[in-house]
Amino acid sequence: MLSSVKNLPRRIVGRTPAGTPPTVLIVLSHAPFDGDTTWNALRLASTLLDRNSPVRIFVMNDAIDVVRQGAMPEGSEFDLQAMLRALLPRGGRVKICTTCINRCGIGQGEVIPEAILATMADLAAWITESERVLVF
Repeated sequence: MLSSVKNLPRRIVGRTPAGTPPTVLIVLSHAPFDGDTTWNALRLASTLLDRNSPVRIFVMNDAIDVVRQGAMPEGSEFDLQAMLRALLPRGGRVKICTTCINRCGIGQGEVIPEAILATMADLAAWITESERVLVF
């Protein structure tokens, strides 16, 4: 199986020209302040932007707390919201699941102002438009 994966083309024909960095979608699903998962995902997103790869981040499920205003627990080692916000002026795009916001009882005014509310259709579009999809 591994040998067949190695032989796959590095680019999907018709998507991006050779030599162009791939578009990467990172889906944040894990609780942001429970371990280092979200921190590592945001570090990866920053590194990808350094390499000129277009980066999209879709926040859903338990990760929704990363966009909740004032959700950072006291004593947190990293300000994950600041890390997420720092990606935006560098070209990163962030959308959050509207259903997840509603399910968690978070009002629209309780999320960071940069948050763009989105749907499963938006996520599906991003998946089909991206060359790499990672779930954290």
